[in-house]
Amino acid sequence: LSPSPDSSWDAAYERELQTFQDIGDVGEIWFGEESMVRIIRWLEKQKVPLDSSLLDIGTGNGVLLVELAKSGYTNLTGIDYSPSAIELSEKVREKEGMSDIKLKVEDFLAPSAELSGFEICIDKGTFDAISLNPDNAAGKRKQYVRSLCSVLKPGGFFLITSCNWTKEELSNEFREGFEILEELPTPKFCFGGRIGNSVTALVFQRK
Repeated sequence: LSPSPDSSWDAAYERELQTFQDIGDVGEIWFGEESMVRIIRWLEKQKVPLDSSLLDIGTGNGVLLVELAKSGYTNLTGIDYSPSAIELSEKVREKEGMSDIKLKVEDFLAPSAELSGFEICIDKGTFDAISLNPDNAAGKRKQYVRSLCSVLKPGGFFLITSCNWTKEELSNEFREGFEILEELPTPKFCFGGRIGNSVTALVFQRK
């Protein structure tokens, strides 16, 4: 495993792990509950088969996978480069009795050979975190797109939720190998009379 881009992530998950062990609280849900509902609704609207292979990139506490399993999806894998995050998501999985969710410590920028053939990939905040890496962020973003091309089947769907990038910027980042299918509605915020989105949620399809 390459050293984590920022060891504070690991420290954060270690704290959440301790909290979960102490009081059973799963910790922070990235972008809130509605971001998970938005993803699941889209999959249901597209009538994505429940046994489609689905990868959660940077699964964190694994809560999205648990919600997908509760919605009937059966072929779920979560990866994270933080061993503490995977340990936390294993605990969450056990508590919820979802034994068939697969969890692995993986660096998505250097994915192992068995990480391939997925029909759906989901990212809530991982691309954002990689983009903020002070060490060659542009190179890491390009590597992310290459990794995504290698793990996602042609014709497969990529759902990304971001708070750093606009629709136009993301379309540009993923133009090699992907086309944008649709933008999912996200909450709007108003600041100084201008309306903007604090969160962008897009669906791409692998060419």
